[in-house]
Order: sequence, then structure tokens, then C-alpha cells
Amino acid sequence: MARRGAGGTSGGEGAFILGLIMMIAGGYLLLKGIIIRPQFGMGMTAFTVGGFPVTTGMIFIPFMFGVGLIFYNAKLWVGWLLALGSVVALVAGVLASITLSMAGMSVFELMMILVLLVGGVGLFLRSLVESRR
Repeated sequence: MARRGAGGTSGGEGAFILGLIMMIAGGYLLLKGIIIRPQFGMGMTAFTVGGFPVTTGMIFIPFMFGVGLIFYNAKLWVGWLLALGSVVALVAGVLASITLSMAGMSVFELMMILVLLVGGVGLFLRSLVESRR
């Protein structure tokens, strides 16, 4: 029986392992270089609806009614709609208020991170393709 390589192909185990290590290292360094600044608070505007600012505190009002209706009767679809809709609006407000920025790094550091990440992806995918030997 013929021995198969990475992904069941004759691609190569060495390229698979090296590509995987490079992808993990590049992805880690890239994510480590990103600074996340949340700007979400109970009194801040999550988003606007028709020009009317909706704060996060306002989102909790239908959530409380929805949870109360669910505890009263779990078969009421209105309670589930209020509770789940409020959670979706809260998550959307949090995601919309996040600010991402890159940490201060030199061009050389950024190039090394991108070479690790993209080169690792290339090696990884090459190992999964049948080689023509």
C-alpha cells in the first residue's frame, strides 16, 4: 500500500509542517501587533435609528421584558424575539464601537510578519496539492 503524505496527497510532510509553523508564528505576531480600543459604555450611543441615538442602556429595556416573558411562558415567541434581538443589537453595538490600530513597528518587522504568514499559507497549500513527480 502506497504511503500518502499531507492531506492524503503525495505533496510533502516537510512543507506541511514548515508551512503550519510559519502560519502560526506569522498570525501570532500579526495579531500581537494589533491594538484594540473598545469605546463602549452604558451611556454611549451604540448606533442611531432614524437619527435617534440608541444607547446601550436602552437596549437592556427590551432585553429585560423579553427575559421576563420567557420566564413567564417559554413558548411565547415575542419574549424570545425581544431577548435575542437585544443580544444581537448589543453585540453589533460592541463590534461597531471597537477601534483597531497597528502597534508601532518598523517596515522590516511588518515585512517579516507578512512573509511568515503568507509564505506559510503558500507552503501549507502546496503540501496539500498532488506533486507531479
